[in-house]
Amino acid sequence: MTTAFTPPGPGSPTEAHLLLVEDDEVIRNTVRMALERYGFTVSTAGDGLTGLEIFRERRPDLLLLDVMLPELDGIGLCRRVREFSLAPILMMSARGDSLDVVSGLEAGADDYVIKPCESAVLVARIRSLLRRASFTPVARTPRGGVPEADGAAGPDTLAFGDLTIDTRGMEVRRAGEPLALTPTELRMLLEFAGSPGVVLERRTLLSRVWDHAWQGDTRVVDLHVQRLRAKIGAERIETVRGFGYKLRR
Repeated sequence: MTTAFTPPGPGSPTEAHLLLVEDDEVIRNTVRMALERYGFTVSTAGDGLTGLEIFRERRPDLLLLDVMLPELDGIGLCRRVREFSLAPILMMSARGDSLDVVSGLEAGADDYVIKPCESAVLVARIRSLLRRASFTPVARTPRGGVPEADGAAGPDTLAFGDLTIDTRGMEVRRAGEPLALTPTELRMLLEFAGSPGVVLERRTLLSRVWDHAWQGDTRVVDLHVQRLRAKIGAERIETVRGFGYKLRR
């Protein structure tokens, strides 16, 4: 069963504990030392099975893993972790291959980088994921009207059909049943819920949800929309071809 993600404690995101899973010893040590210089605590593993064991034991705040790993590859490790944790996952791909990117995001990763990657860029991605995981949104009324009311809705609850979003308790339910959303999926849903019926372009979602000016391809948005649809209902998010997506009222 997937458990709720517990964000890092008070203070800077650099106080977080990271798990780096990379089979190349030189790359593993180089990345570890670079991240430690930025103030992170870093555990490491050289293969997927060891990484899974360490993750279960130490419950790091973020998982950083290579796609190509012995024993259990990065895609498999990502899927196994998503069975019990919603912690942010950042995948690294040496090839930048489309299949690697798509498979990683479908398996539950939140973001990806292409190796080699500058330390400053990698740290920016990590900090973005940690902020996303620990943010607390301000309860707000959707543009163009008040939250739809039903028996479960309150002043901090938005309701769209059988979907309810508690913006204070950070809980999402569908037909009364709680949904386990990753921090990225939750933040994306809140963006849609803040502007129901309004088309949000992919670039807009990249800027607002991924929290940095990333000019990469928009497949990361499409894959997260796909994952979100599978949880809240495919009909709830409508594709507006050539523009983006919108949440149906």
